[in-house]
Formats: sequence, C-alpha cells, structure tokens
Amino acid sequence: MSGEWLLVDGAPIADAMVLSHPEQAARLRAACPPAAHTAALAGDPCFDRLLAARSHRERFRRALGVRSGQRLVVLNSTWNPESLFGDGGGEDLLPALLPRLTGELPADDFRLAAVLHPNIWLGHGPGQVKAWLDRARRGGLALLDPLEGWRQALLAADLVIGDHGSVTYYAAALGTPVLLGAAPLDGLDPTSPVADFVRTAPRLDPRRPLRRQLEAAITGHRPLPGPAELTTSVPDKSADLLRALFYELIGIAEPDWPALLDPLPLPPYEPPQHAAPLHVLTLLTGEREVTIRRFAEPSHEPDEALDGALEDVVGGAVEGMAEGPIAGDVAASGGRTGRCGREAEEAHTAVHEDATDREAVATADVIFRYGAADDPRLGPPEVWGTEVLAQWPNCALAAYISEPGVCTVRTRAGDVLRLTAEPSAADPAAHASALHAALAAGTPLPDLTAHGLTVRTARATHAVQVTDLRPPPRTPR
Repeated sequence: MSGEWLLVDGAPIADAMVLSHPEQAARLRAACPPAAHTAALAGDPCFDRLLAARSHRERFRRALGVRSGQRLVVLNSTWNPESLFGDGGGEDLLPALLPRLTGELPADDFRLAAVLHPNIWLGHGPGQVKAWLDRARRGGLALLDPLEGWRQALLAADLVIGDHGSVTYYAAALGTPVLLGAAPLDGLDPTSPVADFVRTAPRLDPRRPLRRQLEAAITGHRPLPGPAELTTSVPDKSADLLRALFYELIGIAEPDWPALLDPLPLPPYEPPQHAAPLHVLTLLTGEREVTIRRFAEPSHEPDEALDGALEDVVGGAVEGMAEGPIAGDVAASGGRTGRCGREAEEAHTAVHEDATDREAVATADVIFRYGAADDPRLGPPEVWGTEVLAQWPNCALAAYISEPGVCTVRTRAGDVLRLTAEPSAADPAAHASALHAALAAGTPLPDLTAHGLTVRTARATHAVQVTDLRPPPRTPR
C-alpha cells in the first residue's frame, strides 16, 4: 500500500482500489494518504467462492482420490526466495521436505498434494519444477493446477503446510489447520493481519520427525480468530458490491438480474499413483485381520515410522486381550509378538509394474498395476497376472486394479482371486499386500474365501471379500 506502488506523479494510478475489510482502508490512509479516497469496500470474490462450495468438500476429496481414513495434506508455496519453495536452490525447504513426507507418512493414511504459485511454474519452467519434485511425485504427490485446482484442494484439506502467501491465509480463514514451513516477516506490513498470522501460527520443524507434528496439528487445532474475521467484512456480498462499483465507474445503470459468481467446478478425478517402490509393513492382529502401513521409497526406516505402524494396533490388541493368554506376551515384548506367537511385523516390497526402478520390480514380492479390466493391450487381468509371474520369478503375487475397491490377484501357487471392497476403502493394492501377508503367515485360503479379509489402516477398517475365480473341480461321474 505504499506510494511507490499506488501513485504516479503523486496521483493515484487507479480510480478505485478494491478492499475486502475496513482495516485495510485504515492502513491505506496511514501508508498512502493521496490514494485513500480511492478505497472501495467490495469484499473478496475468491473467498466468497470458497465459502459457497464448502458443502462439496467430500466431492473434492473424492476427486483427489482421498479414501476412507486418509488425511489430505496440502502443501502451498508463494513466489518468493523466502517462501516454502524458495528459489530452486539446494537449501530450499519444500523440494527436500516432499520426499520425506512421502517416505515417512503411510501412503494409505495420508494423501499429499502441492499447490505452487503460478510464477514458480513460469519462472523455472514446468519441466524443471517436475524434475525437482520427481521423487515425491513418484511417491504419490499430486501437483495441482495453480490456477483452477487450488481452491477445491483447500476445501478438501485436513492440513495445509504453507508460508506467508495468500493461499495459506485463506486456509486459516476457512478454519483448516495450518503449519508454517516458512515464515518470513520481511516485506510484510507489521500491522497487517497477515503479519500477525505469520507471527502466531504454529510452525513445522523440519529437523523433527514429521508424522507426529502433522497429527498433533490436526488433533490439537484451535482456529486463529484473525484470518476468519479479517479476510472479508462482507462475506457472500462481493458479486453485488463489485458489479455496482464497475457500473458506477462506467456510468451506466446495472442490469436487473442478480450478480453471481461462477461456482467452483468439480476437478477431474486424480487418484494417487505410486510409481515408487513401496516398503510394506504388515501385522496380523486377528484371524483374517491384517494391519498395514505402506511407505513410498523411504530413505531410511525411522523408529517413529515403524512404531507408528504398530502403536495403534498394539494398544488395541493388548486392551482387547487383557484377560487372554496372549496379552502378557504382547505387552512383555513391547508389541512385537502377535497372536499364535507370530512376529508382529513383517515386511515386503510392492512395486508398480511400470516403476522406473527395474531392479525393484525384479525383486518385488507384490507387483501391481491399474487399468481397465477390458484393456486389450494387457489382456484380461488373469492373463496379465500369469505373464507377470512368468516374467518376474521373485514375485509372489500379481494384482491388477481395475476399479476403485476391486482387484484381481494371481498367486505363485496358482490361485486366481478377486478382492472386492467399498469404492472408498483403501487402495486395492494395499488389500493385495494384506492378502499376501495373510497367506504367507499360513492363513488358509478357504477361510479367506469363506469369511473375507479385514484390512486395517491407521484410522479405518476395511472389509475385503475374497472370491476364488478358478472353476470348481469337476465331480467324477
């Protein structure tokens, strides 16, 4: 609001400066008195569109492929060397943070998306930005359209990691939990609401394990009052106020019909694509019940990640078996022993068939892919599974995901199975990994086909029907 931006030869550049709140007019009078008379209170059309679309939150979450029990974390960066993304240097936070997030956060418990300021794309070029973020994208990160998709992502988000830009401030105004990964105050009016927000909003500490920080930010969230109160003083009124201002400046009468804003469109369906090798931890917590955590190409296996994969289940298992003979064994071993004396955690690798790391494909226990069941290039899913097992001798199970909640599995033992769950359940590739763990632990296949498989992620339990697709044996005459 300084004169260098608002004045030319001492006169205001604009006939009207649209403001969304009276506090901005007060700061304008203090910062640039010659332009004070141009202030026009007309609200915030962007925020009004957000408010009008809040009832579509679940649709926006489904468009991003957010499944039952998952939390959507949106990362946002403005255009500034001190922003979360930075200027492309080696010390910038976001390019280093994203692979950690995809590697430390269980893939079935968190969905990750990033919204970068349009000038980041224009300044560095789409190819360079995608190259910087390639590992995170292979780990399941969605890079959203910076012009059209970010509003819907904010409404869908459970948490936003951002900086001092307007998108992060909008998230706080909506009441969404926010963590600041970058919080520079230089260049901000110290009396502005944004500066106050940057001073008071909780911070992300990149030196500490990430999952617990994100969980704490969500569960302990207390909305800051400033953003919601100061983003606009006339919510849902911007269309009327702006059109009245425009026609007043033009000097003609307004039309008779109401002034309306375009509703936010439903984004295209963009489910997560995990092209990176997945490190899968499984735990048998009951008969035909498997708890699973999948991590995309983790650089290491931090204790917190492993404990996080077990702690929710072990606590429930010990509590549920408090009077049973196994309870003491589980508690005494720190949760490392499951029922029937089995080791609690087992690990295997699951890889997309088209992963760029061909060595990972060659050594994978589970190989999966996504496609239509009638795709003529791949053949029927059963045939595809036969080809995969023939090509990759180390693979124990091949899974073809043909639609949400459904996959066809072929095992090394020759079984052909269909796994079916609700469309909002976990990724069917996770169900396939859970089946692999159950079979490897000795669970009889007839028990699974008769009673189904229960798959547990951190915040959801999924019932999976197991159907044997092989024709029944012929009865001798």
